[in-house]
Amino acid sequence: MLRPSSDVRAFEAHATDADLDDLRARLAAARLPEAETVHRAASGPRRWEQGVPLADLVDVVDHWRTGYDWRSFEERLDEIGQFRTVIDGLAIHFLHRRSPRADATPVVLTHGWPGSIAEFVDVVDELTQPSDADAPAFHVVVPSLPGFGHSDKPAATGWGTEKIAAAWVELMERLGYSRFVAHGGDWGGNITTVLGGRFPEQVLGIHTTFAEGPPGLTTDGLTSLEREWAEDTRHFWRHRAAYAKQQATRPQTIGYSLVDSPVGLLAWILDKFAEWSDTEDSPFETISRDRVLDDVTLYWLTRTGASAARIYYESHNSLDPELRVDVPSAITIYPRDVEKCPRPWAQERYRQIVRWREPEKGGHFPSLEVPGYFVKDLQEGLAAVLAAQR
Repeated sequence: MLRPSSDVRAFEAHATDADLDDLRARLAAARLPEAETVHRAASGPRRWEQGVPLADLVDVVDHWRTGYDWRSFEERLDEIGQFRTVIDGLAIHFLHRRSPRADATPVVLTHGWPGSIAEFVDVVDELTQPSDADAPAFHVVVPSLPGFGHSDKPAATGWGTEKIAAAWVELMERLGYSRFVAHGGDWGGNITTVLGGRFPEQVLGIHTTFAEGPPGLTTDGLTSLEREWAEDTRHFWRHRAAYAKQQATRPQTIGYSLVDSPVGLLAWILDKFAEWSDTEDSPFETISRDRVLDDVTLYWLTRTGASAARIYYESHNSLDPELRVDVPSAITIYPRDVEKCPRPWAQERYRQIVRWREPEKGGHFPSLEVPGYFVKDLQEGLAAVLAAQR
């Protein structure tokens, strides 16, 4: 049974015309640096070695100012269904769509940074009403992390991944879902791991694109590909993770730029969409330019650049090394993701891996890069999880 309606309230948020006019004015008045000094080739990933190339940024800024339509994204969110509920003094925003299928299973989908609920708006319909009648159906819940989007901004420390996972259990209970499955990538994968490890009575099983083995494991016995994964991950944290160190140690400092400058916010986020997607020259080879701008504009209008960055301060390297996940787990490792966990390492934490996949395409944002594959993989992964429960 659902709890009293006062616990969960329908929600709509529509930016004022003044806010949108202010955004366009700031974009028009932006002061930009000179072009990067390396690899100004016509195409290729090396163009991005110093960050977002000037020409690419100018092109996206122009579209953001003159062609992008925020109202269509607002309409899409309203169409799916938006709600808020207060948990531990913090209002949590979430999308919620129930499936018409009687055999549907509740699922919570958790995004990460620099993502948002925008990562999942294109897959909700197929998850709730699959075109294949034999595919599993789901009641879909997509929360905005604390400090992200239309969730409240924490006013004190403490909202790390452990507390967020506990809040998700409370959220699902309020919706009448005492038992459910969970999916996530990036921080959402971390939170999904905590859900599976800490709440086996409520969580039937998990699907994640971001598996994390316990620290200190040896590379002995790994295949050559798994050793390459381990080395790539080590290289990423040593040479390509300055953004994470900044947000984990000085989120307030970078936050001033992210909340005050839409161009600064765009560059900070676009850099990650480019570097972490399975593309050769531009993230827009696979990801819609408007969907990236939906994500960035959501950060801008809600002024959450600083508050979202603080999840790194709260939770960087905080996953309990002793945490084990005994519920059934399905794990998918995309080839161009920034962290790829070898299966022998994953098995040290996830004790019941019922499905493991290594697709040929896709990066850190699979729901946007390869949405068709992502949905099918999620359906099949969670089907394997549920079958293991029987």
